[in-house]
Amino acid sequence: MTDTPQQPALRLQGIVKTFPGVRALDGVDFEVMPGEVHALLGENGAGKSTLMKVLAGMYQPDEGQIMIAERPVRMTTPIEAKAQGVVLIHQELSLVPEMSAAENIYLGELPLKSLGRVDWTTLFDRSNAILKRLNCKFRGEVTVANLSIANQQMVEIARALTVDARVVVFDEPTASLTDSEKVVLFDIINDLKARGVGIVYISHRMDEIFTLSDRITVLRDGAYRGTLTTADTNEDEVTRLMIGRSLDLSRDVNPPKLGDTVLEVRGLSCAPLFENVSFAVRAGEVLGFYGLVGAGRTEIAETLFGLRSPDSGEILVDGAPVQISSPQSAISLGISLVPENRKEQGLVLQMSCRDNITLPQVQDLTSGPFVSSGAEMEIYEQYREKLEIKSPSWRQTVGVLSGGNQQKIVIGKWLSMKPRVLIVDEPTRGIDVGSKSEIHNLLRELAAQGYAVIVISSEMPEVLRVSDRIVAMYHGRIMREFSADDVTEDSLVQAISGIRAENAA
Repeated sequence: MTDTPQQPALRLQGIVKTFPGVRALDGVDFEVMPGEVHALLGENGAGKSTLMKVLAGMYQPDEGQIMIAERPVRMTTPIEAKAQGVVLIHQELSLVPEMSAAENIYLGELPLKSLGRVDWTTLFDRSNAILKRLNCKFRGEVTVANLSIANQQMVEIARALTVDARVVVFDEPTASLTDSEKVVLFDIINDLKARGVGIVYISHRMDEIFTLSDRITVLRDGAYRGTLTTADTNEDEVTRLMIGRSLDLSRDVNPPKLGDTVLEVRGLSCAPLFENVSFAVRAGEVLGFYGLVGAGRTEIAETLFGLRSPDSGEILVDGAPVQISSPQSAISLGISLVPENRKEQGLVLQMSCRDNITLPQVQDLTSGPFVSSGAEMEIYEQYREKLEIKSPSWRQTVGVLSGGNQQKIVIGKWLSMKPRVLIVDEPTRGIDVGSKSEIHNLLRELAAQGYAVIVISSEMPEVLRVSDRIVAMYHGRIMREFSADDVTEDSLVQAISGIRAENAA
């Protein structure tokens, strides 16, 4: 007696999707089996999110077919897709901030009593049971606007557990999660897998892909490039499929040419976020800050940029004490900040590439009552060429660019202000492996040109690759400082876990 071959939980055949001037998907095939984690990889703009939006009923394909259990279906809305057992957990949060977590979890399908009234007791009971399963420390009654980004992501994930899903799509689910929250998420994924649910997992984090997935499918330029069994492949083979070449991820072995100390911090404190922080960065140097979420790294950057006021300590530029009371005063001292969340804090998504780059200095580009378009174009072209920004036109709105090109726009905006210190917070979050390598090379090149660069990152390979020195933080304190020559992964992990050098020894 032979076993009946297992049918795919989901199959996409020949999917084509075209937008004005762009063929986003070019006859893509993809399938996921019950109880399988199937990773979908590709550079930013390769078509991954577009394909999943077709699956979730947010876009209608121009050609091709969606099959569930070998039965053709047509998804016209996300609610219809959910009714078919397909749930998409978005990369970009799609929550209603003014509503409670419970209302967001059951949005569109609130439990009702007679006369169409919401059954609040049932709603909160069900929601709190799901949040407890996710080990969340908040309840369904809390308003989403009062939650951290990480907790908002957990609300998004909780939506997938409200239905008897056939397929759950996770699109960059860990971008805002702490390490402990990631462990909970991975447990949930493995639980769904054990119950026969097909998982589509989209991520730029290769360690996650190789930990979780059974198979890997790669898209490039909107086209299918191949499917690999995870156990039989490696990161280099996947990267070649994604970008068409191998990456050189080695460090520059040449020692940096360091200039004078540009920025120095002495005993800086801002309770309860960080305390007694001291460090210095020189021209031509990349200083990395590494630590867990909540270690105080971003808050230090915000203080240096005038977004927070310190309780004590001093900041020195070129050896002279300075007061930084606002971003304007930071900019006047030659300090610029590329923020952690580029879409909410670094860009105006509806504006053009040119206007985003020139935005901080638009008042200086006026001719009478008008902004000089010639001056704006000169600045834009200079940094488009310098940073190799890929955009069809300066008029292109930045919201439709890939993550890597969006990040280059933000960096270009602040470089155009001629800073001496460039602080970059999470420089490659949500960026594909090819663009990530470009950003890393760019940061090293900027240091070589004489900039003092501070890089804040939650990714150990990143901070090890780009930094000349690394500051390890734990609970608002600097635990250790390493040079690129004496740092090891073990010593770095110990330091950000609160283990001091003498205890580690």
